[in-house]
Amino acid sequence: MDIRANEPEFRALMLKGLEGDAVAHKALLKGLSAYLRAYFKGQLVRIGRGPADAEDLVQETLIALHIHRHTYDRSQLLTPWVYAIARYKLVDYLRRAKSSVTDVPIEEAQELLADDDSSAVESGLDLKKLMAQLAPKTRQAIQFVKLDGLSVSEAAERSGMSQSAIKVSVHRGLRALSLLVRQGSPS
Repeated sequence: MDIRANEPEFRALMLKGLEGDAVAHKALLKGLSAYLRAYFKGQLVRIGRGPADAEDLVQETLIALHIHRHTYDRSQLLTPWVYAIARYKLVDYLRRAKSSVTDVPIEEAQELLADDDSSAVESGLDLKKLMAQLAPKTRQAIQFVKLDGLSVSEAAERSGMSQSAIKVSVHRGLRALSLLVRQGSPS
């Protein structure tokens, strides 16, 4: 049961729902519920819990998807966004239940973390939010040098900035990102 196979259908329903089509929005939530139920049951079983709480987590996630649908970036895939919200709901549940990955048998902990590809999505979304808080030239310099792997001279040529301006922008930008991370999660 792979939700990614239904990405085009679910994304189309989401876009229609955002345009005000209530029938499409309801169909989206109904379609996602089966995938979320399977996800939560799998995660709960892996951490030694019964699947009984899965239904509550499904409902909490569907409510969060509904309430926060305006935050969905239409240019991005839908399913990573859905799973990021689902993962947040799972983590909240674990906190409320005073459980954590430390309660998982060691032989299953790595599998739980490795199979949860939403953490990579979540990190990417967090980085995107953090980078959005930087000045455009600083963001571009970091993107070129640190994320795209260009040399300072290539980044300077591509951006129209001097090499020293690229170096300064990257340095100051990384310092600003570090401060933002220390202050808490991105807004």
